[in-house]
Amino acid sequence: MSALCVQVEGVGLWTPLSTHFEALRHVLAGEALPEAAARPPTETLSVNERRRAPESVMVAIEVASQAVNMSGHAASDLACVFASAYGDQATTDYMCRVLAHVPTELSPTRFHNSVHNASAGYWTIATDCHAPSSAVCAGTASFGAALLEAATQACTRQCAVLLVCSDTAGVGPLGELIGCQLAFGAALVLSPATDEAMPQLRLSWVAQAPRHAPLPPACTTWMRDNPSAASLPVLAMLAAGGGECVVAASERRGLLVQMERTT
Repeated sequence: MSALCVQVEGVGLWTPLSTHFEALRHVLAGEALPEAAARPPTETLSVNERRRAPESVMVAIEVASQAVNMSGHAASDLACVFASAYGDQATTDYMCRVLAHVPTELSPTRFHNSVHNASAGYWTIATDCHAPSSAVCAGTASFGAALLEAATQACTRQCAVLLVCSDTAGVGPLGELIGCQLAFGAALVLSPATDEAMPQLRLSWVAQAPRHAPLPPACTTWMRDNPSAASLPVLAMLAAGGGECVVAASERRGLLVQMERTT
């Protein structure tokens, strides 16, 4: 494929160990990790929606809100790409247990939270967004696949696109199999590269698909087999103001992400 060039207009980050992008800058500078947070605030959702939304939705909506607020775009105008490797693991575990034993007691609310585009649905309703939305799942390559999708949309449609990738800790037998122990979400607002003052990313194919790109020691705790934390090398590069990394975009192919160092 030809290289795609996009600029980053907004960044969002939430994990119990770092609740926004600026906190990541401090961690990368060698400062101590802050006290762990319990849940993201997710003020974009109404009180009723926050009450019934699962953690997977809360994390996705929080990082989306952070990135959009930083970008200055209206959320209602942004096409969006939401990605997750596992969706809501707690809801999946609940549904499997209930269906196996008392299927007639299945909660309709819990059921609609189980679909893979639940976060996109909550977001578009909360922000009155009528722009196109996509839900991407590619296992451990979910972030890279979604980054490619969002960048392709931004370049072909010549518009800003919101990219969100998030996964939560595993629950039950599925959690034991996957081993994901921490919630992690990241978001980027991408648009065609037209402003040299903005951080610009150049994306191109490479014939490799790493499970995890190398990270500073301060960030290794966050990986813990959370697929969405595959975005950390890109976030660290943005925080440092330059560099390059390779993220998996499929089982066999990688995406080389390059950013010219800014002063």
